[in-house]
Amino acid sequence: MGKNKKKRHVYPDVPEPLPFEIVDNHTHLPVRGDSYADDEVSVALVPGALQPVPGASSTLSVGRGGVAGAPELANRAEPVSGHGLLLTIPGHLARMKAAGIRRAITCGCEVPTLQSTVDLAVRFPDQLSAAIAIHPNDAPLHRGITEESPDGLTHGLDPWHREYSLEDAVSLVGDLARDNSVVAIGETGLDYFRTADAGRAAQEESFRMHIELAKDLDLSMQIHDREAHEDCVRILEEVGAPERTVFHCFSGDRQLADVCAQHGWYASFGGSMTYPANADLREAFMALPRELILAETDAPYLTPVPWRGHPNAPYAVAYTVRFQAELLGVDLEEWCRQIDANTRAVYGV
Repeated sequence: MGKNKKKRHVYPDVPEPLPFEIVDNHTHLPVRGDSYADDEVSVALVPGALQPVPGASSTLSVGRGGVAGAPELANRAEPVSGHGLLLTIPGHLARMKAAGIRRAITCGCEVPTLQSTVDLAVRFPDQLSAAIAIHPNDAPLHRGITEESPDGLTHGLDPWHREYSLEDAVSLVGDLARDNSVVAIGETGLDYFRTADAGRAAQEESFRMHIELAKDLDLSMQIHDREAHEDCVRILEEVGAPERTVFHCFSGDRQLADVCAQHGWYASFGGSMTYPANADLREAFMALPRELILAETDAPYLTPVPWRGHPNAPYAVAYTVRFQAELLGVDLEEWCRQIDANTRAVYGV
């Protein structure tokens, strides 16, 4: 196996625990219905897993409240690397606890993953919450629109795109979002990179429906905005944004940051802000009021430096938060407390 292929299967080392626990406010833990989920507990074979502490139990028991055995793992402060171990959902949760990540909000944004995402959060209420929506790139498919996207990606219809109209799919989101484990509607919004011009109307229609749904249910809303800043802002202003609106995986510049600050919209930053080429993201980050900033992974994507190119996971948000504190020149514990206060203000968890 080549070096790059090996890299894609090695998760980041677990960093030293943060001095104050925080939340990864947007991630995608594998669930039934995902193309990369093997079974109910989403077992994935990955090197780089935590090794058990000598004398501690080598297994983790699963229960509704979380993972037994995680305190033993947390006693190891140094990064560790192993080979050929299974990373299960309990494994993700144990790594979160070891890294000082008290909770993750996991997102389901296709019809097959909606119920299973809610179920996962219900199963582990002490460490997981859910966000659900119809992803902007799925919205045109529910309208039968399959034109090749600007990035050259071809699209086909899966059975659920034919079974559910766009209205029915969003209605399903609304039904499931009434569960107490769901803390946000998302990710919804606009994506002009991955959807052709023919699909833009369906994306906008879906975005508007999700905005109204978030307001009706008094839930936060997570926005997917890819190369569509102006139209996202326009629609939010026309429809009226939910009280707690988050630009997930913020990809804008100083101008969008100023708009967010003006409206009191939150910006959530992931690992992409650590990439050397993304100076505009760092400028936007520095321009935002600190009380409007959140942290996320968007795992399994956008792994922060120094693990770029490896699969991402919720515990790796600790790398991004450390980067943010260094960029701001503030004490790490102080910054973690700010991130946690912001997260509680948005999601209530």
